[in-house]
Amino acid sequence: MSTATRWWWVRHAPVVGHQGRIYGQDDFDCDCSDQETFRFLARALPGDAVWITTHLRRTQRTAASIAAEMVAGATTPPLIERDLAEQHFGSWQGMTNAELAAQRDGAWHRFWLAPAHEAPPGGESFAAVVARVSATVRRLSATHAGRDIVAVTHGGTIRAALALALDLDPEQALAFSVDNCALTCIDHIAGTAGSHAPDGTDAWSVRLVNALPRTLL
Repeated sequence: MSTATRWWWVRHAPVVGHQGRIYGQDDFDCDCSDQETFRFLARALPGDAVWITTHLRRTQRTAASIAAEMVAGATTPPLIERDLAEQHFGSWQGMTNAELAAQRDGAWHRFWLAPAHEAPPGGESFAAVVARVSATVRRLSATHAGRDIVAVTHGGTIRAALALALDLDPEQALAFSVDNCALTCIDHIAGTAGSHAPDGTDAWSVRLVNALPRTLL
């Protein structure tokens, strides 16, 4: 028998107050004024799901705004998972993009702040994010096997989850666009029946990537 655990990934609402500066794991608020966006998400997401956010308030406020548009009793208080947080940019947090470019002698990355294996001073590389997110997703998939999991997290986190599901090099995963409030759906399939994994034990299926709320219904 196989068991499918469905992950419904939502990136948080737009961050406010950062004044164009790199924020990473800095705890900024977000703009949750677009109620129509949350209504679309509420209609697309399953009832009776396990809800997860990070410790950063932008994910918690976004989850609460979605839950407010769902049928009463359809959601439970979210679990807080610090290991699903955004990449920590160390001393780069608080800098503008221009300041960072000047510090790095103009070196720039086409998708992200730096190549996947480069760690900012005092921070972590995106490759490290992929490792910690992958371990957490595997753990939660085992703990909540067969359930729907709604995870309101961050752009880097969702790219890391796609790297796990598609067995991508971290650098390749940086090419994914992840918009605010967009939905990405990934299934974890455990067991031999229906599994296409080489070892027959588990597999991943990507159903949806970066779907904007107004396109969901």
